[in-house]
Amino acid sequence: MKKNLLAVGLAGAFAVAACSGGATPAPSGGGGGALAGTTVEVFGAFRGDEATRFEESIKPFEDATGVDVQYTGSAEFETLINTRVQAGDAPDVAALPQPGAMARFAAAGNLKALPADIVAAIDANYGPGWKESGSFEGSTYGVFHRVNAKGLVFYAKKAWDAAGYTAPTTWDELIALSDKIVADGGTPWCIGIESGNATGWVGTDWVEEIMLRVAGPEGYDKWVTNETKFTDPAVKAAWERMGEIWLNPAYVSGGTTTILTTAFGDAPTPMFDSPPGCSLINQGNFITGFFPEAIQADLDNEVGVFVLPEIDPQYGTPVEVGGDQFVMFDDRPEVVAFLQFLTTGESTAAWAAAGGAIFPHKDQDTGAYKSALDKQLAELLINAPAARFDGGDAMPVEVGSGTFWTGIVDYVSGKDLDTILAGIDASWP
Repeated sequence: MKKNLLAVGLAGAFAVAACSGGATPAPSGGGGGALAGTTVEVFGAFRGDEATRFEESIKPFEDATGVDVQYTGSAEFETLINTRVQAGDAPDVAALPQPGAMARFAAAGNLKALPADIVAAIDANYGPGWKESGSFEGSTYGVFHRVNAKGLVFYAKKAWDAAGYTAPTTWDELIALSDKIVADGGTPWCIGIESGNATGWVGTDWVEEIMLRVAGPEGYDKWVTNETKFTDPAVKAAWERMGEIWLNPAYVSGGTTTILTTAFGDAPTPMFDSPPGCSLINQGNFITGFFPEAIQADLDNEVGVFVLPEIDPQYGTPVEVGGDQFVMFDDRPEVVAFLQFLTTGESTAAWAAAGGAIFPHKDQDTGAYKSALDKQLAELLINAPAARFDGGDAMPVEVGSGTFWTGIVDYVSGKDLDTILAGIDASWP
């Protein structure tokens, strides 16, 4: 089911009335109406093909309203957005890849809170957790659009089917599957975390995904905000559960040394060798872009996927996500109408058809996706019992992209876990 452009226009008109205190006609199709001739400046970090696909996805809004949406992407986005806001030259809309930036700008009074009709649209068209990830101190500021889902376990379909394996639904079944692969003469896991100055982030995702499954979304939130410390027994147990796989030399292709020296994008490659060098990789949906070109060209026949399975049945399989949230520094009617459009499934269709993105909107046409695999990933995202943003990205940089990353490296290197966790706690500003 897709919302039509007339509905978007009416929603935009409602937002205009809410902002101005008066009634304003809805924009009509063909670029007419009250918003025609206005401009919305959008600034973000995605460039190249991603920028082109974003621009194509918003063309229906431009055609229906007559609003000119001008997008600019920059590799220096995180520096430039801070500079522009401090200089009083903020764009109308920014696509923020880090939730901490939203909270920082909201706390400083730079952002405009979303009006009630957009918040209602998020409540209606997104699953649990999305509004919370875009909110700060009781107000909602962010609309999520293109996103990444993590905690997805990919496998080479042909080798998998030939071996007769089935997807596990619990952690115990995952370990049993790993043991079965070893007994069959194979190596279960492809793991590589080398990523230059960002080495370690792959491991933080594993810990976060496990925490969601053992502590649930509320327990996860307490950990991310430092109410629950890294030295808490539950957090330590999450690291140890990861270590059950990572530190078992029979489970990981090349063992712990290879984990540290293999680039995260190269880690899946042995999975497609003949015979396979490994069978499974736990990553985000973006990892398919690092598969060998021949595999990418035939994803539906070559690649299968299941969600990292549940640990505590009461929490099921919450999804860890990353992605851009669109926030507004100005609440002119055309800006509000544009944010309203981004909450609709109609805003996803062109990008879904082009490939390279998935979306959380319940009303999106999942049949528009370029591949059956992308459709499956989107459906997993839509049906997840809860969503939470990448915890490390939400923590202060001293921790999330500092001691948490280096702590993963130290853990794989054999250092004492209690000492590592105490050090992370001590680094919290």
